[in-house]
Amino acid sequence: MMKLSFNKLTLTLIGLSTIFSSLCLARAQAPSVRTGGSGRIPRQRPATIAKVQVPPVNVASINDYNITKEELEKRVMQEMRPFNYGNYNEEYKPVDVNAVLLKMIAEKAMISEARKGDYLKDESLASLIQRERDKRLVNLLLMRTLQPRLVVTEAEIQQRMKADPKLTRARAESTVKRAKAGMLFNQYFSHLYQKFNAKKVTENFPLAVQIHQRLLTQPKKPRTGSFIRISQTKEELTPEEKNIVLVTFDKGKVTLKDWFDALCEMAPPGRPKDLNTVKGVERLLDRALTKPILLAEALGQKLDTDKELLQAMKEYEDKRLLSKVISDKYKEIKQPTSEEIMIYFGKNREIFRQGKKIKIDTIWCQDLKAAKQVKAELDGGKDFEATKQKYSLQKTTKPFDTYPSGEGLFWKDLWKGDPNDIIGPIKGFYRTGVNWRIVKILEKSPGELTGYSDKMDNRIKDKMMSEQRDAILEKYRNELLKKYTYKIYIDKIKGIDPLAIP
Repeated sequence: MMKLSFNKLTLTLIGLSTIFSSLCLARAQAPSVRTGGSGRIPRQRPATIAKVQVPPVNVASINDYNITKEELEKRVMQEMRPFNYGNYNEEYKPVDVNAVLLKMIAEKAMISEARKGDYLKDESLASLIQRERDKRLVNLLLMRTLQPRLVVTEAEIQQRMKADPKLTRARAESTVKRAKAGMLFNQYFSHLYQKFNAKKVTENFPLAVQIHQRLLTQPKKPRTGSFIRISQTKEELTPEEKNIVLVTFDKGKVTLKDWFDALCEMAPPGRPKDLNTVKGVERLLDRALTKPILLAEALGQKLDTDKELLQAMKEYEDKRLLSKVISDKYKEIKQPTSEEIMIYFGKNREIFRQGKKIKIDTIWCQDLKAAKQVKAELDGGKDFEATKQKYSLQKTTKPFDTYPSGEGLFWKDLWKGDPNDIIGPIKGFYRTGVNWRIVKILEKSPGELTGYSDKMDNRIKDKMMSEQRDAILEKYRNELLKKYTYKIYIDKIKGIDPLAIP
């Protein structure tokens, strides 16, 4: 049997051990720590009240899909935020909850249509989904198999801190865990390599060298950058070359295509420089063979039937299918002519006003009551910066320029103020939601209404094509809403208003 050096593999194929280690550290919010023999060390935790799991409230259904109230509220908030990357001077209107829900229903219909068609047979999409499924299967295998064995003792933590006094206890524990995760992974993979009777087909390594050099130095199509692209592995490898076997193992094999896939997963600057040698090919192969063998074990344990995994993959497929459908619909867009661009600009000059902005300083408040108190103190003569340091949820913010494209429907409230005015309480986008704020207007600029020039063509064209995209999708959504049967539970969406903050 071919001999493997698993010490060397630590630096080559153990990318997956890093993933495993990260997963363990992320999931182990209260890591299990043992003493050298005196049992568990109890962690001091604040008293908590167990949360009652509240079942989701469905607000609509179509086919086998349900849309929950939580999903709708989140989407409404997303729709409220401006997606105006061109910094256009537009007026924003409040979001209609019913319209957002219909859009979400139509998107489920778009996914259903895609599943009926041949979308899942698309090679690029199918490959993307397969890679995601494989990654999740491997992660599930590692978590179930190795995480229970990842136990760190108090003695090990103390020893690490003694070796490096600069380490905090948490950092020392993390370092020990990462090292143990790598060791466990190496041991586990060595076991699987032998279990599946893996054998390297060394006589094919010179072929891998030759084909790699051909793709690297003699690409069929011109390319930028002196590295092999994913498209080359799809288009320039013959079926016979893709299926050249580099490793055999029970229930599977590792082919030259797998080898190139592993190469293309690496950022070009970090790719091996010795792939013109047999030894270089073998070192990369040690990385490429990891996932197939782990997958074989995962499938042998029937992890592909795990309900949570199946649900997660269904959701992933849905997202990819929706993205693919939208992308295909966008192909119907026509590039505007020069004449159409000029006509559009003439009718919509105000949209392209440049430089309209306000410079503001902001005090973000806990709630409306706090905002009123802040405003009262400022009206009474208190210093703005001192008041911000006392009350604001963000005390380190500096004055900044804000634009219509960043404020959305809150812009009109800001524009009412004049320099040196302190206005509020008014609402604004805060992190992922909406919150109350007190704003000091520092500067105010109406911008400039410019005339047409050739330099503006791209900006005008982007705006026109954006409107085309919106119109094409709206037309398709309306078609599907007429085609599919769906239900909206009106009583469940009453009162949904992201602007109704306390």
